[in-house]
Amino acid sequence: MDITPKEYAELVKQKSKKSPIVKNTVLAFIIGGLICVVGQLIMNGWSAAGLNQEDAGSATSCCLVFLSALFTGLNLYNKLAKYGGAGTLVPITGFANAVVSPAIDFKSEGFVTGMAAKMFLVAGPVIVFGTLASAIYGTVLMLMK
Repeated sequence: MDITPKEYAELVKQKSKKSPIVKNTVLAFIIGGLICVVGQLIMNGWSAAGLNQEDAGSATSCCLVFLSALFTGLNLYNKLAKYGGAGTLVPITGFANAVVSPAIDFKSEGFVTGMAAKMFLVAGPVIVFGTLASAIYGTVLMLMK
């Protein structure tokens, strides 16, 4: 059966299921908010343990990265992402998930050529473009002053 690209696109459009945008947005807001609440509770715990605000923030970041990596390894983060969608991309937890997921996926290829080489497959471009953007932004700020 030969069909043109235009006919194929029309067929895909007819068969595609409509995305529930409002439901997805609400779930992303709730899940992302809950992740932030957990982060705030962890930070409050570190503050109650006697750390100053800056150190408590650093310890909280470390805890969130660890928990995100642990939950990714246990396949719980992916289940949460099924419901929370973009809400699970809260920067630090989403970044940790983006680093750990490819490492787990490629562990069968070995430690060096699999896990280590593929670890930054998803997160690598984010690091590169984030660093580049910050350098450009810093240069512009320096030139403006």
